[in-house]
Amino acid sequence: MEDLKERLLPSKPASVINPRDVLSLKKRGQGIRSWISVDAATGDSQVIEVDKFTMMRRCDLPARDLRLLDPLFVYPSTVLGREKAIVVNLEQIRCIITSDEVLLLNSLDNYVLQYVVELQRRLKAARDGDVWQSESSDIDRPKGGRKFGSVFGCTLPDYLPFEFKALEVALEAACTFLDTQASELEIEAYPLLDELTSKISTSDLERARRLKSRLVALTRKVQKVRDEIEQLMDDDGDMAEMYLTEKKRRMESLFYGGDQSLAGHRSMDGIQSVSAPISPVSSPPTGRRFDRNLSLARSRHEGTSSSEGTTENIDELEMLLEAYFIVTDSTLNKLTTLKEYIDDTEDFINIQLDNVRNQLIQFELILTTATFVVTIFGVVAGIFGMNFDISLFEYSSAFKWVLLMSGVSGAILFSSFLWFLKYKRLMPL
Repeated sequence: MEDLKERLLPSKPASVINPRDVLSLKKRGQGIRSWISVDAATGDSQVIEVDKFTMMRRCDLPARDLRLLDPLFVYPSTVLGREKAIVVNLEQIRCIITSDEVLLLNSLDNYVLQYVVELQRRLKAARDGDVWQSESSDIDRPKGGRKFGSVFGCTLPDYLPFEFKALEVALEAACTFLDTQASELEIEAYPLLDELTSKISTSDLERARRLKSRLVALTRKVQKVRDEIEQLMDDDGDMAEMYLTEKKRRMESLFYGGDQSLAGHRSMDGIQSVSAPISPVSSPPTGRRFDRNLSLARSRHEGTSSSEGTTENIDELEMLLEAYFIVTDSTLNKLTTLKEYIDDTEDFINIQLDNVRNQLIQFELILTTATFVVTIFGVVAGIFGMNFDISLFEYSSAFKWVLLMSGVSGAILFSSFLWFLKYKRLMPL
């Protein structure tokens, strides 16, 4: 990994660029970007710097597809199958996959570097597998192409086309990135939620709010990747469009077939030239004849691509997409379970708060009743404190009897209030 970082870092210091030139390039849309190119045959990687129009001509892509790979903009996860390339925008991995190479936006992000390293390892394993396959008999070859030993790693030789190997590594990197974020969120969330059930504090509630915001954003990303894979699986035409190696082989076979027919015409022309001269008007130039043959081959390919694309053997790609669909669905279920746990914790906290609120209301009710009873003593004191003569003042024990009767009356009245509140189920029995 460190060797790859050193190889991808520029060896020379960047030259000073005039800001006016940068603005003019941005206005024209010709900004030069750094790309990592991984060759399909050798697996070697190199850093190239090309502008947008050169990349459009190189991969035969419209400008809107390259805009999906622009790191300055945030686009949802997308996988697009085009005539000569597959445009992949999956979280950290933004690349263009062709039948001959992978063009990846140059970045020092760990997931990008791991993508390059893993793709090179897969290509080397595939080359070793091809040697093993050529030396073994046809009976020992695995039927049906690729067999998934595990979702995040291949332990068997890979016989998929190059574009599917690159797409598989991109899907694996995206799923690993999302699953890692989900695992980190789980590690941080579950202890916090368990702590909230026993002790509620403002700081813990603020952390829980931030965790829920991260959970919603991560769920949206995983849902988008899952929906994109599901959409590809539901459309056989889109999956057939991604067979770049097969389409390239068919185009070459059509071109070579046209060249053979052209060679036959040339031989016939050579035989006729021995017996009689041919006028330049009746024999078109070789360049024009080749261009006409090329246009005929393209028209034949465009006419048959729609009918052959639907009957393409898409089992390998469908199995690959289905495996990572299961992975993203598992990650989504993990996030859904975490969200339900957060909702349950919120409900539990609300129940606790309601219980405390009810206890406060009950205490306030009891305190109000006790205050009302104690007020009776104030009324008695007010009556006896008036300035008038009464025969009750002549007895020395009159004060004790008045105090005793007032206390008993207050206790009876307080007990009556409590019995009434329990009878109406306003207080626990």
